[in-house]
Amino acid sequence: MSTELQAKPSGRIDVRALSVDVGVREQRFTALDQLDFSVEPGEFVCVLGPSGCGKSTLLAALAGHVAASAGEIAVDGERVVRPHPERGLVFQQHTLFPWKRVIDNVAFGLKMKGLAGDERRRQAGELLDLVGLSGFGTRYPAQLSGGMQQRVEIARALINRPRVLLMDEPFGALDAQTRRMMQTLLLDIWTQIRTTVLFVTHDIDEALFLADRILVLSQRPARIVADLRVDLERPRDDETTTDAQFIAIKRHCLALLREAAA
Repeated sequence: MSTELQAKPSGRIDVRALSVDVGVREQRFTALDQLDFSVEPGEFVCVLGPSGCGKSTLLAALAGHVAASAGEIAVDGERVVRPHPERGLVFQQHTLFPWKRVIDNVAFGLKMKGLAGDERRRQAGELLDLVGLSGFGTRYPAQLSGGMQQRVEIARALINRPRVLLMDEPFGALDAQTRRMMQTLLLDIWTQIRTTVLFVTHDIDEALFLADRILVLSQRPARIVADLRVDLERPRDDETTTDAQFIAIKRHCLALLREAAA
């Protein structure tokens, strides 16, 4: 791995008294209500909550796509007021350009920075190696499976060496076997580059498999009802899901979600 990818950019997130209102006029409502939390540099945090509770709104606010109605968000002490390449965003459905080859999709962010073509392709090739797609650079997105498309999406987000990687249920549309494979791949990538990850999911098993911590949100307007430490050994594999501690935390999460939905 190159020194560019080995570098570990800091990415401390501080969210203070964050509220977000969305909609217009009589249809305006509060999606997030007085959220307070921090994420340490290099930490992997999952945001867990029922569908429609505001998880994606939180990610959009962290990305700078949605403005805070009250409170603030800061990354490494810099207030978030607009989108920035140092906060990478990966969605459930890929946003790849269908007319561009895979390597050009990955390199697109560097093109916006004005890097020369050879250097763009070199760095993009390294990222494709990292996500296990060496040899697929000349393909088009439509020629790839859903899991492979999401690998390209992750590589494209990482090309800018983001201080924070924001992931909005990126594996939600995949079948169970591919989803577990992608979870394992993501953890392998994270172990190598240690960027800060905030990962939205409504799947308790996924959150427990991936995270150092889990933020559990209530029904809308979302509040944090629990901040749980996941002290399971790494690296994690299928046996992790049968660990007694995994099962105990899962039961606790289920109880919290039932209570939050009541």
